[in-house]
Amino acid sequence: MKVGFVNIFGKPNAGKSTLLNALMGEKMAIVSHKVQTTRHRIKAILTSKDYQVILSDTPGIIDPKYKLHEKMMQAVKGSLEDADVALLIADARESVDESHAIFQQLKLKAPVIVVLNKIDAVKDEEALKASKEFYAAQPYCKEVVSISALKKQGVEELLQRILSYLPEGHPFYEGDDLSDMPTKFFVSELIREKIFQLYQEELPYHATVLIQEFKEKTTLIKIRADIIVHRETQKGIILGEGGSMIKQLGTLARKDIEEFLGSKVFLELYVKVRPKWRDSDLFLKEYGY
Repeated sequence: MKVGFVNIFGKPNAGKSTLLNALMGEKMAIVSHKVQTTRHRIKAILTSKDYQVILSDTPGIIDPKYKLHEKMMQAVKGSLEDADVALLIADARESVDESHAIFQQLKLKAPVIVVLNKIDAVKDEEALKASKEFYAAQPYCKEVVSISALKKQGVEELLQRILSYLPEGHPFYEGDDLSDMPTKFFVSELIREKIFQLYQEELPYHATVLIQEFKEKTTLIKIRADIIVHRETQKGIILGEGGSMIKQLGTLARKDIEEFLGSKVFLELYVKVRPKWRDSDLFLKEYGY
């Protein structure tokens, strides 16, 4: 069977997480319209009788401003080293300049497919054609595939192109697991996704989620989670007037978690203030970074 590691790279908000979810046919990575939503390298295992593709969604490539960013970029570096195929994803509506600069810096040894995403939103077909021709002419690029990850347009064709570059071998993972990440990780990510959806501006970037309790009972799963922020004023915003915002957050998160786990869930959320947690090695380690 065809077996290998396929890692996805690109600018923040190019659609890496949406592409991972589209290829898997499952929601594995959280998505939002805000940049830098993904903080971890998320591995997803796509297995059939003919292939096993281990897909990695990586954080968007940025210049680190604090230790959390440095950890995110370390995840990208690790992904560069073990890729059998690299997908370099770019927003088809944008100029090629920024993505091209990033792609050049990566210096990948693996075969590269440049993925032009969001073609469903492209108004200028001539500009799209020019972008394809530009990337196809670059020494780092084996071929260019155009898709809409959101609409799942061209995704099956992309998978076939990926498989054509993968070596034959034995599967790395047995059984039907979809990821090597623990269930608690995905639960915390689903809560964090709702923070991105509900709160404005910088607050989601100052917050993280830590699962403190995950107990499977006979009729439901009990989950207790801390939302970590680094200022008292942010705690007040998360809670909302009379606790209205955290109640809304809990309702939305619980619905998605129940769908993900296939079980009824009792979810308790608490807000904790940890000043400058994004620049503390101790806190970053505790929170799984």
